[in-house]
Amino acid sequence: MASKYKRVLLKLSGESLMGDKEFGIAQPMLYHYANEIKKIVDEGIEIAIVIGGGNIFRGLDSKLSGIERVTGDYMGMLATVINGLALQSALENHGIFTRLISAIGMDKVAEPYIRRRAIRHLEKKRVLIFVAGTGSPYFTTDSAAALRASEINADVILKGTRVDGVYTADPEKDPNAVKFDKVSFDQVIRGGLNIMDMTAFTMCQENDMPIIVFDINEPSNLLRIIKGEHIGTLVAG
Repeated sequence: MASKYKRVLLKLSGESLMGDKEFGIAQPMLYHYANEIKKIVDEGIEIAIVIGGGNIFRGLDSKLSGIERVTGDYMGMLATVINGLALQSALENHGIFTRLISAIGMDKVAEPYIRRRAIRHLEKKRVLIFVAGTGSPYFTTDSAAALRASEINADVILKGTRVDGVYTADPEKDPNAVKFDKVSFDQVIRGGLNIMDMTAFTMCQENDMPIIVFDINEPSNLLRIIKGEHIGTLVAG
C-alpha cells in the first residue's frame, strides 16, 4: 500500500518517555518509540520530531519557587534537549541517521536550526529531532511543533498521546465521553476541546496544517496512519 504522507512532524510529550515511572526516562519507552519511528523510516517517509520536557521539568509556580517565568521556560527548553539526546541515541541504535537541531545555541551537542539545512536533511532521509522549543520563552513545545511543521512543509502533524483520539470530554475521567473520528478547527474552538494550546492550534488553523491525535503507545499505529488508515482523530479545516 502506498503511503498517504511523505513528510510528517511527530509531536511527543516528555511525559510519554516516563512509562510507569514518576519522572525521568524509561528505557522501554525509548525503545518503543525508536522501533515505531523505524517502521516509517523504512517506508521512506521523511520525519521530524518535536519532543517536550515534562518528564524532567514540568514548570514551577513562580510564587512558591522564586523562579521567574522566563527562567523556568528556559529550564524547560534544556529538559527537551536531554530528551532529544536520549531519543537520538535510541534511534541510532536502530541504525537510523539523525540530526539533533536546537532552537538555542549549543554547538557541542546539536546543530542550530536553519530551515534550508533542515529540509535538506529530510530530503536525505535523516530523522530530525527539534529541541529547545521555539527558542523563546512563553511558547510551548506544541507551538514549536506547529511552527516547525509549517516551516518544513510537513503534510501533517501527528500528535502522539496516551489516548486514542479527541473526545467530547476527558475519557480518563468521563466514561460517557464520545470520540470524534474527524473534527474541524472551528468545532475544536467552539467546543473548548483540549488538543494543543491556543497559540499552536491557531497557527495550524491559519496554515491549514492538519493534526492527527492518536495513541502512540499502540504498536504500529504510526505506520498505519502513514498508510492511510483512519486511526485516532483528524483535525482539519
